Formats: sequence, structure tokens, C-alpha cells
Amino acid sequence: MTTVRVTPRGAERWIRGHPWIHRSEVLDGPDAPGLVKVKDQRGRFIGQALYSPRSEIRLRLLEPSDRPVDAAWWRERLAASAAQRSRIDATAYRVVYGEGDAIPSLVVDRYDRWLVVQILSAGLETMRDTIVAALAESLQPEGILLRNDATVRTREGLALESVLGYGSVPREIEVREGPVRYLAAPWEGQKTGAIDCFAYHGSFALHLARRAASVLALDASAEALERGAANASLNGLSNIEWRVADVFESLRELERSRERFNAIVLDPPAFAKSKASVPGALRGYREINLRAMRILAPGGVLLTASCSFHVRLPQFLGMLAEAAGDSGRRIVMDRTLGQGEDHPEVLTIPETGYLKGAVVRAV
Repeated sequence: MTTVRVTPRGAERWIRGHPWIHRSEVLDGPDAPGLVKVKDQRGRFIGQALYSPRSEIRLRLLEPSDRPVDAAWWRERLAASAAQRSRIDATAYRVVYGEGDAIPSLVVDRYDRWLVVQILSAGLETMRDTIVAALAESLQPEGILLRNDATVRTREGLALESVLGYGSVPREIEVREGPVRYLAAPWEGQKTGAIDCFAYHGSFALHLARRAASVLALDASAEALERGAANASLNGLSNIEWRVADVFESLRELERSRERFNAIVLDPPAFAKSKASVPGALRGYREINLRAMRILAPGGVLLTASCSFHVRLPQFLGMLAEAAGDSGRRIVMDRTLGQGEDHPEVLTIPETGYLKGAVVRAV
């Protein structure tokens, strides 16, 4: 196995609990990706890592000891990750969350009896066959889809593709989330009185419809809402209106027409793809939250969320305070929300934390 030496700064990063070592912290390395031994500047062994020669993130710590990273290692690590999710009341959830589960650049989602996998680094790509075999043996799915179409792969010098890795995977899979059933589309889907904004396939709308007299689901994608309507039928729910609309404009129109809702969910896609886009993203979040606060009925509840990693929780809460101040309403905080147990957030790895939210109430 090739040995790579790193600077004191790079070695210190691992000591402090972060698995990445960047290009500028690597003193030497091979031209080809793969698993490598890592030593500090003084020649001390500090771990085994996934090496990506074309990536800014040159090394990702995989195993801190000299234990062989073989098929047995993968079976054990994957089984341990799955065991951490044993309490989840659903048949669709994330089994492996990359760095959050100490398996950098690997994402595995379960959809009932099938798995959807993303391999996101060149170093990990060299172990693809071993990983697929270990997943098949340890989790025993009927099929594994390699959904390797995330654009981050291009920065690793890897092709974008969606290919079958094992068995067979259907185009639609019925899954359950608590009492609600819905149809997932692993080959084409994104990843994985109430109003659900940015409804996508309607997961929030379906849960709301079990308690609300009526639900309005808004999304710009007609195809996504068609799937949402199919999911409603699957659950015997007929009290949801699926409306193709620009959410920003729809919220303004609902305010102008003095509509009121007892519950509103704002779950938009990531508005901030980079640090540079954060100011614009915060303006977008403020706009939709301001409009939502103004159309809450007295005592109404707003669940609002952000999946933008670059917008941190203090910024998100500050944005909510600004929106509340401009809304003309008295808005109180019920609670803040974080990631579920299938997305473990490691305190020393800020990149593992991207989901954040809050529940607020108009009084």
C-alpha cells in the first residue's frame, strides 16, 4: 500500500476529529486514487485514508489503525451503521451518512428492500465492488442502485452515472414513514387547512392531511405533484389540493387575498450552494417566511426548514427574527429542529450538519 506524508496541520486536523486533509496539507502522493497509509512529517503512522489526487480534499480518514480494510471490515462497519437506525419507524431512511458514520464519501439510502448508493470520491470508487458485495451480504437487499449522478463527482474526475450494482431495482417502490405510505422513484427521484410549500412528492402534505380538514400543496414541478397525488391515493387521502405554482408568488397572492392557515410548512431546496450565495439565500428565506407568518391564523403554527449547509443555524434564526419583526405579528418560538438519527451530526465535522429548522407560532 502506498504511503502519503502530511503536514503537521493536516495531522492535527485528524487528531481534533475531522477526517479531511486538504491538498495544501499533503507533502507527497501517488498519481492514482485508492486506499493509502498516512504518516505525519516525522514518519509516524496516523491512519489509512481514501486518496483522491484531483480533489481539493486529498485525503479522507477511513481507519485510524493498521487493521486491514477488507471485506470483513466493510461488513462490520456497514452493519454497525444499520444497527444505529433500528428505532426508526419507517422503511425509507439513510443507512450510511458519509462522514457522519465515519465512512467518508459514502451515502446509502434504504427504500424498503432496496438500496440506493452514492460513491462520492475517487478513492472510494476504487473499492466499489467490495462495498457492493458487503452491502449485499450485510443488509441483504433485493437490489442495489448506484446513483452516482451527484455533480461533486466531477471534481473527483469521476463520471456521472446511474447503474445497477446488484440484483434488480424497480422504478417505483412503496415505502412507509410512520403511518404514511408513499411511492419513491429511486431511478429518477430527487435524492430520497394547512399548506405545504415546496411540496415535492408531498411527504409533509400527507402527514398534514391526516389531521387537517384540507391541505394545499404547492410546488413548481407538475411531475412531482403528480407523484404526490398518487401518494395521497395510496393513503386514501382526498383532502389535498395539488397546485403547480411559484411558491414565492403564491405566498404573496395568498397574503393579498387575506387567506389564513392553521399550519404552514416551508421546506425549500437549498438556496445557498456556496458561501458567496448566502446573502441572497437569506433574502429568499426571509421573503417566504415573512409571507408565511402573515398568513398564519391566530394560534397557527409554521414549521420552517433549510437544507443549505452554508446557512448556519444562528443565521437561520436571525433571519426568522427579522421576518417576525417585519410581519406585524407576535411570533413565538416553539422549538428548533435538527437532523434525525439517520443523519448523525458530528460536532468536530461541521460539514455533517446541514438540516436545520424551527417551529414557531402566531399568538
